[in-house]
Amino acid sequence: MKSSAKNIKLTSVDDLFSTEESRADESREKVVEIPLTELFPFKDHPFKVIDNEEMLDTAESVKKYGVLVPAIARPRNEGGYELIAGHRRKRACELSELETMPVIVRNLDDDAAIIIMVDSNLQRESILPSERAFAFKMKLEAIKRQGARTDLTSVQVGQKLNARDVVAKEAGASAIQVQRYIRLTHLIPEILSMVDEKKIAFNPAVELSYLKEEEQNDLLEAMDMEQATPSLSQAQRLKKFSNEGKLTLEAMSAIMSEEKKGDLDKVTLTGDTLKKYFPKSYTPKQMQDTIIKLLEGWHKKRTREQER
Repeated sequence: MKSSAKNIKLTSVDDLFSTEESRADESREKVVEIPLTELFPFKDHPFKVIDNEEMLDTAESVKKYGVLVPAIARPRNEGGYELIAGHRRKRACELSELETMPVIVRNLDDDAAIIIMVDSNLQRESILPSERAFAFKMKLEAIKRQGARTDLTSVQVGQKLNARDVVAKEAGASAIQVQRYIRLTHLIPEILSMVDEKKIAFNPAVELSYLKEEEQNDLLEAMDMEQATPSLSQAQRLKKFSNEGKLTLEAMSAIMSEEKKGDLDKVTLTGDTLKKYFPKSYTPKQMQDTIIKLLEGWHKKRTREQER
């Protein structure tokens, strides 16, 4: 019986190592240049991309040095790529009139993509309350869906962490703080914008988030009528009236028309009120200095009269 060994083809050492190297190379992440036209924003991306001074500085840096940190994206079923991290870098490239940007492409499911998207943006210094609120909410829901991520153990205290604790721990915040930020997502867009613009403070905004949608719309009208925004104590009373089913537009107007404690010691003089008493050439600083001198003279005269 003849041996069939001569029919066996052995893989050479070079081929063997080439195959292993190819496999390793395939599994290694690569940075690829992708046309900007093939990069699409992440669905429900909570972080705003604004052409402000910071963006213009970023664009100038990109024009000089290029994009130093690659973006992260994942393939889309309909073609192109969905940006996970790098929306602001993409805009900076557009302003710099570049056609491509460096991107790391990963195959990620929705929840993993959300977590990376949120974590990469929360590292920024200037984040609006609305951005933080929706980012926390998206990450919390993603971790809950993942299931296993909610079964983490804290070494320091030896206890299981729930999803909200995980979000707080990774953001360097408290669980209560995360919960309060997420409450802001219950505000109607107009009121939430006022929070971003610092027209309404954070703590009153949390209380207002418990108002029904139609009550929040009425509150907009009441704020406009009274030309005022609620303090914390006023927001707490609005919430109480809402819980009792007594929050009418009239009740809102009555609460909003109250003088706030801080306003009792405040005197406001508008430019239009003062201008008629000064030459047209006077600057605001000259008007202020003149008013102070007149008040000092009046005060000295009044003091002398009281001493007689």
